[in-house]
Amino acid sequence: MHVPDGFLNIPTSIATGVIAAGGIAVALKLARKEFVDDRKAPMVGIVATLIFAAQMITFPVGAGTSGHLMGGALAAVLVGPGTGLLCISVVLIVQAFLFADGGITALGTNILLMGMVTVVVGWLVFRGLMLVLPGKRWAVAAASGVGAFLSVPAAAAVFVLLFAVGGNVPVPLDAVLAAMVGWHTLIGLGEAIITALIVSAVLATRPDLVYGARYERRATALQEKAATA
Repeated sequence: MHVPDGFLNIPTSIATGVIAAGGIAVALKLARKEFVDDRKAPMVGIVATLIFAAQMITFPVGAGTSGHLMGGALAAVLVGPGTGLLCISVVLIVQAFLFADGGITALGTNILLMGMVTVVVGWLVFRGLMLVLPGKRWAVAAASGVGAFLSVPAAAAVFVLLFAVGGNVPVPLDAVLAAMVGWHTLIGLGEAIITALIVSAVLATRPDLVYGARYERRATALQEKAATA
């Protein structure tokens, strides 16, 4: 998913850079509200390190294509959507400048796709499912997995839109659409499994450190209140 330099034209790259900067500004405000106590500080560092390491590991999805964890839904559920976007943005900046993974001029595009889209889609799906699923711990892991699954093809679809507007390489749009959305739907399955397993593992040991677990506790409290009314 890391978009290299020159794949999109300069106006499109500038536009995505402006959108990414706006998203980071909003995330900074949200992160202040999400930083509820000192226990979260090390968790933020762990999430950023985990996503950085996971993005370096690819898994095959067929026909010589491989995918890797994007981490948007995972970061949003573990530390909150605003803090999660900041974690992924830092990871992408380090990858671009120190490892040449993703272009410098495409940094805004990559933050938009792998940060903003995956965090927003993953978090909205997670919150929507927590409104209808039982207020149980397994529901938090399941909802995070579904959010992760849908966030990956969503990011691929947004890339196709950007390519349609400002694609800078001679590749037919229908071929880009089939390759991006098709393969990234399979990649999304891997993202869902990894996300659900990691969230389950943290919930099993330190549920108090999982930002999304507050909705499990809130749903359980509402159910208990309704049962005693």
